[in-house]
Amino acid sequence: MITTTVNVRDAQTRLAELVRLVSEGNEIVIAEGDKPVARLVPLSSSDLKQRIAGLNRGDIWVSDDFDAPLPDEFWLGTK
Repeated sequence: MITTTVNVRDAQTRLAELVRLVSEGNEIVIAEGDKPVARLVPLSSSDLKQRIAGLNRGDIWVSDDFDAPLPDEFWLGTK
């Protein structure tokens, strides 16, 4: 794997080329000046697995008041 660093402006104009490089297994670091701010990496086959709705139905439980507002004591750190 080859890691290449490009600045944000270059990344905007070279996006198609950078995507091709990543699809070939390389890594691209995008930087603003000398500071790295993002990384493009290839997806693994496990990243692409389709999720199946309801597959784990019944494996977890959520209380009826799950989304009820929390009491002021919670936010204030008092008991």
